[in-house]
Amino acid sequence: MPSADSAENYQVKLTAKERNQLLIRLKGRVDVTTAASILKELLPRLDQTDTTSIIVDLSKIIDFDDYGALVLLQIKAKATASKIKFKLQHTNAQIEQILNLVHFEEHQNCALTPVKKQSNIFMRLGDATIKQAFTIRYMISFLGSAMICFGNILIKPRTLRFNDTIVQMQKTGVDALPIVALISFLMGFIMAFVSSLQLRQFGASIYVASIVALAMVSELGPIMTAIIVAGRSGSAYAAEIGTMRISDEIDALFAMGFSPTLFLAIPRILAAMIVMPVLVLCSDLFAILGGLLISVSMLDLSINTYFNQTLNSLDLIEFTWGGSKSIVFAAVIAWVGCLRGFQVRGGAAQVGNAATSAVVSSIFLIILIDSIFAVIRSYW
Repeated sequence: MPSADSAENYQVKLTAKERNQLLIRLKGRVDVTTAASILKELLPRLDQTDTTSIIVDLSKIIDFDDYGALVLLQIKAKATASKIKFKLQHTNAQIEQILNLVHFEEHQNCALTPVKKQSNIFMRLGDATIKQAFTIRYMISFLGSAMICFGNILIKPRTLRFNDTIVQMQKTGVDALPIVALISFLMGFIMAFVSSLQLRQFGASIYVASIVALAMVSELGPIMTAIIVAGRSGSAYAAEIGTMRISDEIDALFAMGFSPTLFLAIPRILAAMIVMPVLVLCSDLFAILGGLLISVSMLDLSINTYFNQTLNSLDLIEFTWGGSKSIVFAAVIAWVGCLRGFQVRGGAAQVGNAATSAVVSSIFLIILIDSIFAVIRSYW
């Protein structure tokens, strides 16, 4: 029961309105001066009741503030934890205003946090397996949706958003060219320097050009470019689409009858597949120039000798092989980036997690696919 002082300020009355329905009447002041006393009196009495519905009558309240809202939240928490229906009645304008300020109807933390049970290794393994199974199902579903959209574009080319595709080509290709050129130049420089230390001892310095050209055109050029694009564009795709997901823009596209895959993912995937082979060719060129710098300055090779040896080492098959891998890498990077963006749920932190996951997943798949290409070529 309340103390004598607080009894003058408030009154709590519990009435069984109907069968399995509890009516709580709060009278007087429900504010900072009485909130603790009301909760101390009311919550133990709620634990002793057996009901399926709680109604709180606020018609007799003369003063109400945010502490009063806290009282109602605690009652709501008790009801939510016990799976009991909760309802307010006879709220006035002042009460409604305060409840809106604390987002009473949308409050997600009103339920009491259950104590987590200790799970063993088998429960964690099973939970992780189920989550991965749902992820794989979503990946396959998204892949099928993208393939259907590509089929629709072949039938009706006007359904493709050409302007967005061009914008994505600029972001993925043109904007990435400086960093791709710099890293490739340094890669060619390093490979030429390291290989020259050994080949110069045997008088085979001219083969530095062959090593740099073959390594970059067939292997390192596509891989390094793909990793750079994954870090730049793959994460950007995931962040952009993830932000649209949490801001309900994708749901708005559904409501307007647009396909989010066709509207958002296909321009990015197509743009990446178009510009990636061009980036790889630029990467090969700048790597060869990096090797040229070492060959001319340290190995006393002429420019003509270096380029002749480079052209003699390469053929159309090498360029075709590297270009084919780059197209596959581009499709995987864009697909994973868009997929992670569509998977975002929650708040802003999940957008960052999606961008990180897109980069890590893309790099793993790039290495895996490249190893498959290597096995295919060894048996070809």
